Amino acid sequence: MQDSIREKYPGRVTVLNGESDYTKQLFALRTESNYRQILSDTDLLIIDEAQAVPEIGNILKFTVDNVAHVAVLATGSSSFDLQNQVGEPLVGRSTTFRLYPMSFKELSSSESRIKLMMRKEEYLIYGSYPELLHIDTFAQKERYLTELSNAYLTKDILSIEGIKNSNKMMSLLKLVAFQMGSEVSYDEIGQQLGLSRNSVEKYLDLLTKTFVLFRLPAYSRNARNEVSKAGKWYFYDNGIRNAILGDFRPLGVRNDVGALWEAYLIGERIKRNENAGRRANYYFWRNYSNSEIDFLEEYQGVLSAFEIKWGSKQPAVPPSFAKAYPKATYQVVNQENYLNFII
Repeated sequence: MQDSIREKYPGRVTVLNGESDYTKQLFALRTESNYRQILSDTDLLIIDEAQAVPEIGNILKFTVDNVAHVAVLATGSSSFDLQNQVGEPLVGRSTTFRLYPMSFKELSSSESRIKLMMRKEEYLIYGSYPELLHIDTFAQKERYLTELSNAYLTKDILSIEGIKNSNKMMSLLKLVAFQMGSEVSYDEIGQQLGLSRNSVEKYLDLLTKTFVLFRLPAYSRNARNEVSKAGKWYFYDNGIRNAILGDFRPLGVRNDVGALWEAYLIGERIKRNENAGRRANYYFWRNYSNSEIDFLEEYQGVLSAFEIKWGSKQPAVPPSFAKAYPKATYQVVNQENYLNFII
């Protein structure tokens, strides 16, 4: 990403590493004259791993307020730490960009859609983290994902103050991984792990803020007949999910293909919308008669419903949903038409 920005940015770019002592010393003397001097030949300042710089939020605020000609891009692998440190000082002064794993649309800028479609099984099993593009063998991909999931979770989550029991967190992740795409009961998980409901909610909240998991809430405008408090959990990337389970088997011998396909398409849809600046709300729908729709998207007051199928079945819209939401559109998404859904 940095190389691309440096190539395209028309002005002078300076890149610093927040984990370097040199970078920390540069900004330690927080005076206007010091900042103007060290940034005199810079139009764009990029600080990678910015969360490692003490008081980075106040440093960025001081820079933006006092060195008007400099634009600043702060990036970090520890999204939770970075957001915590820069959020309040930069209110009204910053824009946040979420960098997801590679989307199908991004990949299609360098490879044909036909080739990408032929590698569909690979994306369902190994996900689409950028580094995987440079790894040739499946064994190497598995090793990378296993190391990434362990290091990422340890650095971003298990090291956060208040998370005392790493085994409980990993057990929670495995339970959610097994139940991916199904409704998750906080009380049931708490009983299995010996955790309180509040602890389960706290852990899941952290996993959401660190972009490991995301939750689909239930959609309801008729609480008497529809489930309204449940939630389904998904991993942002199937590769991380499968690494946590230690399961990289091919699709032909798995019993979770439907869940992997559903997670992949929903994740790709979210990436597609976010990358285009299209902020939508996402849900699933179920009533107490167990009629269900996998995915709902609400955008600018328009409700769109999608049933996701790995096979060729074409289920009709549930009559109760059609009656309750006559203006909503409905579509079955499968292997034949999924590109229209994610591009």
